[in-house]
Amino acid sequence: MSIEIKSNKLKGTVNIPPSKSLSHRAIIAASLCEGESIIENIILSDDIKATINAMRSFGVEIEEIKGERYKLIINGKKKLKLINRTIDCFESGSTLRFLIPFFTLLNEEVTFTGRNKLIERPLDPYYKIFDKQKINYKNNSGKLPLKIIGNLKSGIYEIDGDISSQFITGLMYVLPLLNGDSQIIINKKLESKSYVDLTIDVLKKFNIEIENKNNEYKKFKIKGNQKYIKRNYKVEGDYSQAAFWITASLIGNDVLIKGLNENSIQGDIAILKIIKDMGAKYEFKDDFLILKKNNDLKNIEIDVNDCPDLVPILTVLASFSKGKCKIINAKRLRIKESDRLKAISSEINVLGGKIIEFDDGLEIYPINEGLKGEVSSFNDHRIAMALAIFATRVNGNIILSGENAINKSYPDFYKDFIKLGGEINV
Repeated sequence: MSIEIKSNKLKGTVNIPPSKSLSHRAIIAASLCEGESIIENIILSDDIKATINAMRSFGVEIEEIKGERYKLIINGKKKLKLINRTIDCFESGSTLRFLIPFFTLLNEEVTFTGRNKLIERPLDPYYKIFDKQKINYKNNSGKLPLKIIGNLKSGIYEIDGDISSQFITGLMYVLPLLNGDSQIIINKKLESKSYVDLTIDVLKKFNIEIENKNNEYKKFKIKGNQKYIKRNYKVEGDYSQAAFWITASLIGNDVLIKGLNENSIQGDIAILKIIKDMGAKYEFKDDFLILKKNNDLKNIEIDVNDCPDLVPILTVLASFSKGKCKIINAKRLRIKESDRLKAISSEINVLGGKIIEFDDGLEIYPINEGLKGEVSSFNDHRIAMALAIFATRVNGNIILSGENAINKSYPDFYKDFIKLGGEINV
């Protein structure tokens, strides 16, 4: 199926959905507490459903209460018990990589599986640990499904810093529960530091301490025999999702943005510094982010080492700004839900853009307006949403296939788009 998106201007207020990164982390932490925690401001995207279902498979009771957004009542377990031997992570890399170390809390064989691109996403850092500790596991030539049984031992864990921080997060959840102290040693420079910060912050709120001496991100000290303590937690708005509406406003629409934490430690708050460096002006007032009109944004070189999820929508923004933009340090985007560098550059080029793809980034040249055409989301939620925002500056309409990819992170995206005056036909 596909949809037709008409090039209407958008105007109005959008309430930003909760941070997916924080939602995963809070749900998992609450599940490891003894007793009831309440997690508020949740949207049941496919990725969050994957984490909820996984924790239920580990014996955790989770009640979903629907309001304007969902509230989860989580009856956590001090000791997990395997209810379903197969954990289907759908397409959620966070669910898979965060939860693989949980096998050590079960003492039973568990199988992790997934769908589409997730089956192929690398898990080598874990395999190296399993080989070193002689833990029994079996995979399909390095791909999912992964069968595993055994127990991790406290001690020294070495992880390369230039791979996904999701492996570090997974270890940080489990190592505090082991007998004996542990350390995570980072080889090479750590990328995506902000995601590690999110993990440490959420864990601290649930009584788990991770020491990052002098904020050097070279060695994390983790005391054993710690205990998760229940609490209530409200998830803040997601800057990676807000970036779509921020860009919409800056390229000629009139969108007022609600629900962001001005002092967030989310890595994707980098969008505010990026647009400021491009010449945009904004202010926070009460619970709103107000973007001031500016038709003279200049392009800059953007290092996305710590905010790679912003690349698809930054490509849209750069296409309607002045001068050449270069996006660098984005190589990890080639193994996301799609090869995002290829996907966003090829589809915007179809719509009249001028983007040159290189090994770890993009060169983006400005255009006045896009052209009508047919494009694909590559089954990637961030590509689908970026192309919808691009459509507001197209001379004509676009046909988008794979539109349902948005369900992975922001299932109400098209509803919000339509509320702002957008027009979409199936």
